[in-house]
Amino acid sequence: MNPIDFAVTAYQNADFKQLLLVGMLPLFGLSALIEAWRFRGTDIYSLKDSAASMTLGASYVLLEVVVNALFVFAFMDWVYSYRLMDIAITPWTFLLLFLMVDFLFYAYHVTAHKVRWFWATHVVHHASEHMNFTTAGRQSTLYAFSGLFLFFLPPVMLGFEPAWGLFALALNLSYQWFIHTQWIKKLPRPIEFIFNTPSHHRVHHGRNPEYIHRNFGGTFIIWDRLFGTFVEERDDLPPEYGITRQIHSYNPITLTLHEFIAMFKDMARPGPLWLRLKHLWATPEWQRPEAQNQHAKKNVPAIAAQQEG
Repeated sequence: MNPIDFAVTAYQNADFKQLLLVGMLPLFGLSALIEAWRFRGTDIYSLKDSAASMTLGASYVLLEVVVNALFVFAFMDWVYSYRLMDIAITPWTFLLLFLMVDFLFYAYHVTAHKVRWFWATHVVHHASEHMNFTTAGRQSTLYAFSGLFLFFLPPVMLGFEPAWGLFALALNLSYQWFIHTQWIKKLPRPIEFIFNTPSHHRVHHGRNPEYIHRNFGGTFIIWDRLFGTFVEERDDLPPEYGITRQIHSYNPITLTLHEFIAMFKDMARPGPLWLRLKHLWATPEWQRPEAQNQHAKKNVPAIAAQQEG
């Protein structure tokens, strides 16, 4: 059986827990159409940008189906065979599981902004200069190979069945579709205090210095409040969407690979092996000392000229 046939067979035999995100696709598409009609004639939607986002989203879902069927499900089942205990699903244990998964998403999300290997995939989601429902669909096809699923192994190791862990994650990701919007301004304060909302997530997508690396929560914003990464959206500081080094392209291949190419170019420059490899786990903006010194030397003439002037 070839890999595609295997993936199709695996998903035909899957239950609702594994198919939630796929089943939500019509609702995601309908909500985007309604929002696009609501904001027609504004710059909130761009046809080219949304087309790129949806193409990336469709490619992401397709590849996730294949990789999950070929590898991730089997690996999680293997980890589950070494679990610490058996945890039956009840309303209370599922609530515990959902909270665990949401915290692990927060941990992954922080890592995706602080470690360049993970940022190279996550940057695809942030590259859009627009904020609307289709931006939620802008995902990298390389997530399947980045090791993201490793962050969600602790519940499986503890004793939750893998299918339930993946279902909790799918619920979390489905919720996040609806916070990628400018339609909803602010919700009642108790909701804004506990949950991740469109207002909080607009901050997360802002490239304003005051908003960068803030509001990493998935469903809940409580982790950001606890760990000091929360920032309120300010009326006097509208978010400017995108990344600090904008990629002005609608090509899905360019959007998917540009940061990996930049990272590997940095690694290819001569120097000690451990410093070259450090580009994989250092922050996205980190540069080797010699590169920083060269940048400083280049700026010396310009600084001197300004002082003379």
